[in-house]
Amino acid sequence: MKRREFITLLGGAAAAWPLGARAQQPAMPVIGLVHATSPDAMADRLRGFHRGLKDTGYVEGENVTIVYRWAEGQNDRLAALAAELVRRQVSVIAAFGPAAFAAKAATTTIPIVFNVAEDPVRLGLVASLSRPGGNLTGFNFLSAEVAAKRLELLRELVPAAARIAALVNPADDTSETTVKDVEAAARAIGLQIQVLKASTSREINAAFATFVRERPDALFVGPGPFLSSRRVQLANLASHHSIPATYELRNYAEAGGLMSYGTDNTDAWRQIGVYAGRILKGAKPADLPVMQASKFELVINAQTARMLGLTVPPPLLARADEVIE
Repeated sequence: MKRREFITLLGGAAAAWPLGARAQQPAMPVIGLVHATSPDAMADRLRGFHRGLKDTGYVEGENVTIVYRWAEGQNDRLAALAAELVRRQVSVIAAFGPAAFAAKAATTTIPIVFNVAEDPVRLGLVASLSRPGGNLTGFNFLSAEVAAKRLELLRELVPAAARIAALVNPADDTSETTVKDVEAAARAIGLQIQVLKASTSREINAAFATFVRERPDALFVGPGPFLSSRRVQLANLASHHSIPATYELRNYAEAGGLMSYGTDNTDAWRQIGVYAGRILKGAKPADLPVMQASKFELVINAQTARMLGLTVPPPLLARADEVIE
């Protein structure tokens, strides 16, 4: 072989080596994330999800891709969004709230990590908490326990309260259970509960018109993506009509709501990220126990309390994880 031909052949082989090496590299895994609301309200929680992934060695854009699907408050879109992720053959699906049911209906093979407020065994998502079976596992918010504690804290802040209005979204999958949990908790501490429903902004306004007419002593705002997305409207109406209110999430208190008590959502999403990462490394959902909330946070908006003419008892202030001034 002539020297020039040899050099040409060697150069061609060298140029081909990187291409061949790249061709042999495994494809980057893909996580599908589906949620009923929009990304604007989920920024803190998304950071928690990314932290959980990082804890297991995954960083978006470096060694994992995340495909986001947001229903923008339209739950009837969740089935189509989950089906789209299945067609894309993602490696794992992170499904939050009502999206968990859409994901479960869409696939029996792709691993699913869910985040739900109620007992997932009772909801039919898993066979048991310790051994989920199937292709699902995830995180449970313990909504019944949280509802009871929220009522206790509300009564501590407003000791004269006897009649409580509970506002729920009837379109939310958890509304029926929420009502049962709140009514049971109210009976246990001698409170009367009046249930009002709203699944649109206009219906929220109508519910507050009822509050004005009937003047309950306080308001319990139920959980769910829709009501959370209307937190500014709810906090403003409660303040405008001088109604002490308790909410599930800290972002209500940050928006001017009086008091929130519930699971630390950022930490909950971090846990979902950890499970998603473990599944990417080979763990099976059937073998990963369903996690239950163990980290809760109480947030009090002291400025709103003063505006409502309420004095927050010192013991309650001392227990608060955050007091907003």
